[in-house]
Amino acid sequence: MAVINHSETYATSWLPFLDRSRTIARPGYSRWMVPPAALCVHLCIGQAYAFSVFNLPMTKLLGVSESAPGDWKLTELGWIFSIAMVFLGLSAAVFGRWVEEGGPRKAMFTAGICWASAFLISAFGVYTHTLWIIYFGYGVIGGCALGIGYISPVSTLMKWFPDRPGMATGMAIMGFGGGALIASPLSVWLMSKYSTASDVGVLWTFITLGCVYFAFMMFGSVIVRVPAPGWNPEGYVPPATATKLMTKNDVYVYQAIKTPQFWLIWTVLFLNTTAGIGVLGQASAMSQEMFPGHITAVAAAGLVGLMSLFNMGGRFSWASLSDFIGRKNTYFVYMTLGFVLYLTVPYAGSTGNVVLFVICFLVIVSMYGGGFSTVPAYLRDMFGTRYVGAIHGILLTAWSAAGIAGPVLINYIREYNITHGVPKAQAYNVTMYIMASLFIVGFIANFCVKAVDKRHHMIGETDASTEGMPSGSQAVPRGA
Repeated sequence: MAVINHSETYATSWLPFLDRSRTIARPGYSRWMVPPAALCVHLCIGQAYAFSVFNLPMTKLLGVSESAPGDWKLTELGWIFSIAMVFLGLSAAVFGRWVEEGGPRKAMFTAGICWASAFLISAFGVYTHTLWIIYFGYGVIGGCALGIGYISPVSTLMKWFPDRPGMATGMAIMGFGGGALIASPLSVWLMSKYSTASDVGVLWTFITLGCVYFAFMMFGSVIVRVPAPGWNPEGYVPPATATKLMTKNDVYVYQAIKTPQFWLIWTVLFLNTTAGIGVLGQASAMSQEMFPGHITAVAAAGLVGLMSLFNMGGRFSWASLSDFIGRKNTYFVYMTLGFVLYLTVPYAGSTGNVVLFVICFLVIVSMYGGGFSTVPAYLRDMFGTRYVGAIHGILLTAWSAAGIAGPVLINYIREYNITHGVPKAQAYNVTMYIMASLFIVGFIANFCVKAVDKRHHMIGETDASTEGMPSGSQAVPRGA
């Protein structure tokens, strides 16, 4: 009996161009059109890393020139980004299978609607000066857009680039890291244009960004395509047999989370992200406090911009390198190098070596970005391509957890040290040593990753063998 997908049927009835079957590439379609489509989405949602530019202006919505009674505090506004990061991980986990089965166009279209709505709802929250509306708009709706948009092109890119899966995902996820480089100056410029004697310009900046991002994300959803069943790049010959850590079999999404491999990789990503996101969020303040009189506020801002470049570049370069040395070896490099660099930061601070400090931070943040872009290919090696997008979505809960753990470690340990008389220049040393120890745990977890047991492999239909199968046939885990 054929199985009817009601969600697919419903979507086809009112927006037929979103149907996955409408996105199958015709002969002659260039696979190099897919990375730009992915970038249209990731460069837009990458704005999340630049949201902090709105924090200070939003503390003066009523006072305009300075905060007035009734204006929001920075501590209250800080929750907007945190809520968005939590819902990024949750939505990626919940909607991962839907994204995988519905196809990239439907996911990108949905992400575009949600992302534009996030800004428009937040603009209404600014207009009415109601903070919970912004929590809901940017935090919840925007967070869902982040999660769905982030994973939307991942498995599609790996199917288009079976010869270079790391490079493929690196090209797209690079956009998420680099989105802030566009969004930050653009947002500041728009606020300056819209500001008046009675308005800081946030309201119309939100509306403008929502419209601009909607247009770009819709364009990406229109040009994206999925390869035809059995398609391979010209001249590419799939390996006749699977390698030790690269399977030719698929694992069902909910079977994958029952394997130790999934949770080991989850742990590795969580630890790498916890260490990186803590530094990324406090780089400006940390650099000024560790080098008082040497690193000014302007220089610290320049360091943050430079770190954004390395965050973006690391996503492409490390993921591309993983195609040659393997995903497991790449994470061994992250863990080993991260351990050394975090031990080096306190030394750089104690000796006043600004150059060494900056180099450490730039490499650390490049590996932070590289961890995100390498992990989809790692999952593909472990669990196959069929449900890699859905599995990746669930794995991103590690990001949500790290988004809380990293800043907490940095901020609260610093505050504890300063409260107990430790000079600000040395207040981060204990945290750096703790971060270094996280990489030891990550190294062990990565070492324990082995090939997935064949009892978890699916039997029946796979992406490479869809042609000629009976209508409605289903692939199932061996243990089902």
